[in-house]
Amino acid sequence: MRWRLGGALLLIVVAVAAFNYLRPIPAVPATSHLPSSDSVPGTAPTLPWPAHGSGAVAVSGLGFIASSGNETTLPAASVTKVMTALIVLEDKPLKKGETGPTITLTDADVQSYQADLSDKQSVVLVSAGEPLTELQVLQGMLIPSANNLAETIARWDAGSVEAFVVKMNTRATALHLTHTKFADPAGASAASISTPTDLVTLGMAAMQNTVFDQIVAMGQVDLPVVGTVYNVNAALGKAGIVGIKTGSGFNTGANFLYAANATVDGHTIVVYGCVMGLPRLEDAFAAAETLISAMSSALHVRRVISRNQAVATYTTPWGAQSDLVSTVDVDLAEWPGMVLRERLQASSIVLDRPVASSTPEGTEHLVLGDYVLDVPLVTADALYPPGRFWRLTRLSF
Repeated sequence: MRWRLGGALLLIVVAVAAFNYLRPIPAVPATSHLPSSDSVPGTAPTLPWPAHGSGAVAVSGLGFIASSGNETTLPAASVTKVMTALIVLEDKPLKKGETGPTITLTDADVQSYQADLSDKQSVVLVSAGEPLTELQVLQGMLIPSANNLAETIARWDAGSVEAFVVKMNTRATALHLTHTKFADPAGASAASISTPTDLVTLGMAAMQNTVFDQIVAMGQVDLPVVGTVYNVNAALGKAGIVGIKTGSGFNTGANFLYAANATVDGHTIVVYGCVMGLPRLEDAFAAAETLISAMSSALHVRRVISRNQAVATYTTPWGAQSDLVSTVDVDLAEWPGMVLRERLQASSIVLDRPVASSTPEGTEHLVLGDYVLDVPLVTADALYPPGRFWRLTRLSF
């Protein structure tokens, strides 16, 4: 009898062991080491907004930072030409060093020049039959701010000024410029309106184009008929300013959309801003320089994740362990009071075969302002399947 009982118990033990051994190996989740959110230290400063008019500022990567809070739609004036250039460079792309196709000017282009000149607009002298490359027309439009060349390139791009204006407003909608409406490619119409916040968004989009970036940083350019023309942006080169565009000519005041290189904690950060409705362009330039200085002081660059930093860990029920480590350093520009949000994106792994060290196993998803980054993660150490003893004797996994 005892023999039979012992045999039965042995069969039960063998059956349990066999059942345990054949059960699937459990999936091992990764445990994050980082908080889901982290506030940037400090309090956002009160920026020195101009006493007259309105303004908005942003930072490359971070995006929109702040506005003066009193924005109203105003004539964009020649800042309108930023949208004109952006559309042309998207429709007829140029690379650095390329001049693009030649545009032979016609009587219609001369008539535009004469009409704009008689209306006391900003113009560049042209003649019928004059050959200008796409790059030269853009330079003449952006550097001395020639309204007539904005009309020329609009007709060349879309067939007519009217068709080009439709493109301008379609692109404004795509950029979510909700307070912007264009009526002409040059900004000569008071019906071409915008706000500082919208124009900063437009400027950041345009400056991503390397040819546009190159043009607005030029102090002067030589054109075939008129000769040397000079940039109307008199602030170029001051306070790190590398562009973008001025606008004036209406009784609503002067506008200045700008980009500037700021040195922050040893890094070069591009800050953007726009002021509108100031009494004179000189006032707009001074306001921009003051805002650039204030932003440079408040910005910081912080390493939020270091290369080889353990971001998460796989810990198996049988005692094996491997960290998930970042493959890169991540340095972000930060504005006081903003919130960095993080989320581990790593699947659970089933160790039915070995996983080598340095195996990609997901990302750490970071969001700060307009920064949206997925930081690659790899295993720090090799991971191996469980041994036979653990598989035979496990109770609860």
